[in-house]
Amino acid sequence: MNVSFTVNGRPTAVDVPPKMVLLDILRDVLGLTGAKPGCEIGSCGACTVIVDGEAQNSCTFPASRLEGTAVLTIEGLAAPDGTPNDLQQAFVEHGAVQCGYCIPGIIMAGEALLGHNPTPNRTEIREALAGNLCRCTGYVQIVDAIEATARQRAGVEEAV
Repeated sequence: MNVSFTVNGRPTAVDVPPKMVLLDILRDVLGLTGAKPGCEIGSCGACTVIVDGEAQNSCTFPASRLEGTAVLTIEGLAAPDGTPNDLQQAFVEHGAVQCGYCIPGIIMAGEALLGHNPTPNRTEIREALAGNLCRCTGYVQIVDAIEATARQRAGVEEAV
């Protein structure tokens, strides 16, 4: 089965065998390794990407459902010159990056949240991250980074 969709703004067509998932296409076919394999059952969030504006676990997202969709990965957030976007930069500035394995998925979950709710409170941020596990940070710095990005995007606060 051939599916056509966009990845990070680029049209893509991939021949997918039955039972293939989005994570396999991203990593093995397209060479986009930012989404990480973790649990492979959709419970850790390391593979989170955005599909049509919604955070999705790519390890359980069937490739057969990709037709006509727009997929955004962590690689697609960076500016054309390769510099981090504001949320990625906030993670660095707020010390929200420890080992880094879970961070691409968490950033994508945060980006999806900000796309739907540009001014989330700390409880809403924590709820949006409920499907993303991090063993290193304790989430405080992660929530701080997302909250600061929301304030910056709203024009309430300047970049750090």
